[in-house]
Amino acid sequence: QVQLVESGGGLVQAGGSLRLSCAASGRTVSSYAMGWFRQAPGKEREFVAAISWNIGNTYYADSVEGRFTISRDNAKNTVYLQMNSLKPEDTAVYYCNAGLTVPTVLSQRTDYWGQGTQVTVSS
Repeated sequence: QVQLVESGGGLVQAGGSLRLSCAASGRTVSSYAMGWFRQAPGKEREFVAAISWNIGNTYYADSVEGRFTISRDNAKNTVYLQMNSLKPEDTAVYYCNAGLTVPTVLSQRTDYWGQGTQVTVSS
């Protein structure tokens, strides 16, 4: 079993930055692909970014490409999402997940999800 806990959310002005963390416990996640998703009020949960477990290939939604960076520190069992140039439309609850492969992460068909952290971007 893998337990995931997100942190780092908060209120920030447009143009600002935040760094989200996803700490894993229970099992090492060094062999898991990891992803970040978000869900805004009244909208479906959507993909934000993912990172593979081995050579750290990264994948981004078009809406965040060039502004967000996903990274991982396997020694700390933690995945990060650095968010720069934030926009009001980035406001959402952000979730991390884990899966054996990147396709599994992207499909959202995994049992391993965190509880979410709120990000609010004011205009």
